[in-house]
Amino acid sequence: MVYAPIKPKKNDLNITGPNTVHIWDRLRNWLNAARRLCSYEEIKAINLDMIEKEISSLENDLSGKEERIGFCHNDLQYGNIMIEEETKMLTIIDYEYASFNPIAYDIANHFCEMAADYHTETPHILNYNKYPGDKPDSLEVENLLASIENYTLVSHLIWGLWGLISDHVNDTDFDYLEYAKQRFCQYWSRKVKAL
Repeated sequence: MVYAPIKPKKNDLNITGPNTVHIWDRLRNWLNAARRLCSYEEIKAINLDMIEKEISSLENDLSGKEERIGFCHNDLQYGNIMIEEETKMLTIIDYEYASFNPIAYDIANHFCEMAADYHTETPHILNYNKYPGDKPDSLEVENLLASIENYTLVSHLIWGLWGLISDHVNDTDFDYLEYAKQRFCQYWSRKVKAL
């Protein structure tokens, strides 16, 4: 399946505040929170000490390139996309993580979320065989897909840190630690290919 890029349009949203990228600050804030909450053993098992260097490296490699910045949902998984059956009208909900970021990051995160099935006995187990992306037909699509692939790394780091934090602060029936480990594992396995 090939995803065609949306033609650039003037941003009609009237959102106050600077339209600067927020993902790098969020990553660092969540890393600091994870460090405070995790035990020494957890920090070593997940290689959390290496994540700060990875964040800086990604920020350096990905920032400043020609990228479209826009107001992003930042948690665009299927549970936050509602489709009205009769009209097929789409409604996106749950904007608690929304901020300005590279649009490719939002798409990359959506692609990563396709690996999840939160309605199974093991909702924390991710199947990355469901990750989309075939050979593109045009240079524009190819460039977008390359940018998305790079921001997939950022998605894995942010939700890996979220999983670590959630493992310590949430008391729900979800294996946040296993989820975090999978996201970090995907980060390390895809890093060489993406960059």
